[in-house]
Amino acid sequence: METLGYPGWGWGLSLIALTIAIHATAVVMLAFLGVRIRARLDTPGYDLWRLIAALICIIVVIGMLLAVLHAIESGIWAAAYWWLGAFDSFLDALLYSIDSMSTRGASGLTLRRHWQMMGALEAVDGMLLFGVSAAYIFAVMQVYWSVLAAHISAEGA
Repeated sequence: METLGYPGWGWGLSLIALTIAIHATAVVMLAFLGVRIRARLDTPGYDLWRLIAALICIIVVIGMLLAVLHAIESGIWAAAYWWLGAFDSFLDALLYSIDSMSTRGASGLTLRRHWQMMGALEAVDGMLLFGVSAAYIFAVMQVYWSVLAAHISAEGA
């Protein structure tokens, strides 16, 4: 999988496609679950504070599930680094991967020269994946804000 003189191009682009597919699948599944939860919250019977607590819990759970999803995706990149021999230790590969995906870049670990393009592509992947996660959380908050607003309007009527 050597492209443009760097074997990391092919591997990196393949891993981007894989992790985005995994991420999209998980977000769509969460969205379907969210639709079911919203239908339950739209029914009368929730007092305002109980509804607020439920909405906070929903956002926390979604955030935690997305964090686990990002960790799994970092683990996939780490497994590739380790399998390709870019790192001798899986734990070093995992630390490097989490550091790269988050675009923090402060682990002090570096890839061997011919794999460095792959590390840069993982940072691109991380930006895309975190962007999707942030957009999804924002969309969920907008949807549930309308539920809350409707509840407040109904109470005032």
